[in-house]
Amino acid sequence: MKRRDFLRTTALTAAAIATHNMRAQDAITATLTIDESTKLATIPPDYIGLSYESAQLANPAFFSATNKSLIAIFRDLGKQGVLRIGGGTSEFTAFTLTPQTGPPPFDAVGPDTSKNVKSDTPITPLAIENLRRFLDATGWRCLYGLNLGRGKAADAAIEVQHIQQILGSKLIAFQLGNEPDAWRNRYRPAAFTYDDYWKEWQAAHAAIIATTPNAKFAGPDISNKMPYVTGFAADVKKTAQTDVVMLTSHYYAMGPAGAKDVTMDKLLSPDSKLRRDLKVAVDAAQSIGVPYRMDEGNSCWNGGQEGVSDTLASALWAADMMLDFASGGCAGVNLHGGGNGFYTPIAGGLATGFTTRPEYLGMQLAKEFVGATLLATKLDSQSDKLSAYAAIKDGAHILLAINKTDQPATLKVPLQQAKSQAVLTGPALDQKSGVTLTKSKPTALHNGILTVAPHSAVFIRET
Repeated sequence: MKRRDFLRTTALTAAAIATHNMRAQDAITATLTIDESTKLATIPPDYIGLSYESAQLANPAFFSATNKSLIAIFRDLGKQGVLRIGGGTSEFTAFTLTPQTGPPPFDAVGPDTSKNVKSDTPITPLAIENLRRFLDATGWRCLYGLNLGRGKAADAAIEVQHIQQILGSKLIAFQLGNEPDAWRNRYRPAAFTYDDYWKEWQAAHAAIIATTPNAKFAGPDISNKMPYVTGFAADVKKTAQTDVVMLTSHYYAMGPAGAKDVTMDKLLSPDSKLRRDLKVAVDAAQSIGVPYRMDEGNSCWNGGQEGVSDTLASALWAADMMLDFASGGCAGVNLHGGGNGFYTPIAGGLATGFTTRPEYLGMQLAKEFVGATLLATKLDSQSDKLSAYAAIKDGAHILLAINKTDQPATLKVPLQQAKSQAVLTGPALDQKSGVTLTKSKPTALHNGILTVAPHSAVFIRET
């Protein structure tokens, strides 16, 4: 059979709408080609993830079986998932066997920023025991970051013994230090290099396996310097480190918060750096036979940009970014958050209660593709803020169209009726409230045309 026989073509054709006495806007014209002969990747059950600061463990009641509200919010993202504990505050934690007395130092901890005044926070066995019960209740597993930037390898080895024993099967791996590519002039001299980090990693690794031989590791958990990723993979292969089970790094679409170029337009535009660095990371992971996971990331580093990271725009970006990563072979994405940081998907704490931000809805939309096999697509469009993804799930085609513009579009699909439909939308891209993800009854697609309204995303599944 010829290759062209596998191709399905859908078109986003011209349309116009008029609202509130405004002139009809020009619609976007685009053509989507789906190549059913080319399967990209099957999205694993635990693809969805969240990342929290290690300092959050200083409040043992936060991640616990008694925090039923947060458990329910986690489970709404998936019956399986990955909670990553780490971040900048992981270099300011100290595991201690001394029981905590008095109230915890804080309720909820937001994302680490350059403006935070950081202080050492204790992590006790009680916090880890509660974390285990929280993971049991959610069905999720954990990536656990250790203090290597400011801590000692001997202390990390003691901590690992207890974490491994308590978390057991809920523990995926340990990470030795957070963003070591950013340690220069912070925790290390200006001349600090990847080779210096690898020597430290080996020393810490040796100290840990001396007391916990079955410990597993992930890394290098870097900020953005890809030579650390390729170097780490090459050294793991050279030294036959079979206990390294995952390659990890971070991704932020822009930053720092407050910079002049941190805008909504930039967030919603394609990021060539994403695909370039993603390919490097996935190739490096494949070279040592392990998955690659983006274990910390979000819209804008240094805490997020108010009016951008907490709006409908962030929801559309999140859904698009997560499926973009999956299309490139990434095995999972952990969006960073906590407390009331601008980009956190889940805001609040025990004292105030928990609420979900628009970005959380984008994650829920991406969740529809968990377990699906993504198909290769090509989108020829007048706008670079229009994207679409297609996949096979449970024997049926599913499709997501994301319109990050304020113009309408129509999508011609090779379907006449959708078994289910979900729509993510809101009043405007910059709105923080009124953002919704709603599911509707089976929808007739007249002549195979699916309407995609401005600043919205539409998910359909064929009958």
